[in-house]
Amino acid sequence: MITLYDADRCPYCARTRIALAEKGVEYETVVIDLDDRPSWIYEKNPLGRVPVLEDEAFLLPESAVINEYLEERYPEPALWPADAAERAFGRLLVFRFDQLAKPYYALRREEAGARDRLDAELAKLNAALEAQPYLSGRAYGLADIAYVPWLLRARDRMGVQLEAFAALSAWVERLSERPAIAAELDVVAAL
Repeated sequence: MITLYDADRCPYCARTRIALAEKGVEYETVVIDLDDRPSWIYEKNPLGRVPVLEDEAFLLPESAVINEYLEERYPEPALWPADAAERAFGRLLVFRFDQLAKPYYALRREEAGARDRLDAELAKLNAALEAQPYLSGRAYGLADIAYVPWLLRARDRMGVQLEAFAALSAWVERLSERPAIAAELDVVAAL
C-alpha cells in the first residue's frame, strides 16, 4: 500500500493527491503539520518537506518526480500526451514552474511588485492556453496538474482575479469539472 505524507495547505502535495486520484490509486495518508513538523519526517525527506510517497520501503520526495513515478508505475490512464513534442513541452513547463511559484509566494508574503510579476506569469499561461486547450497540448495531464493547485489557491484564498485572463480562467473552470480537481477545490475551501 502506498503512503502519502501530506499537508492539505501545500499545493505541492495537491499535485500528488490529484495525480493519485486521476490514476485511481488507493493510498493511505499521514498528515504532517507544517507548523510543527515531526522530527521523523526528516528521515523520510532530509529537507523535511512534503509530499513524500512511500511505496513499501521505497521513499520518494518532490511532487514532480513523484508524479513522473506514478505515470510510469500506473500507465493508465496516461497523464502525458502520446505526442513526444507535447510531452516535452509539458515537461518544460513543469521544469520552469518556479517562474510562477516565485511571484505567487512573493504575493503571499505581500512583497512590493509581486502582483505585477504574478500577472505577467498568468499572462504567459493564458497565451499558451489560447493556442491549445491544455498546458501540454491537446490533452489534460501532468503539466496541468503541476500548475492548477496554485491557481486555485491564488483565486480562492488570495483574491487573485483570473477573469482578465480569459483562456486561463476557462481552463481552470474546465479542470474544475474533473473529480480529482473538484476534490482539491473542497480541500482549498476547507483551509
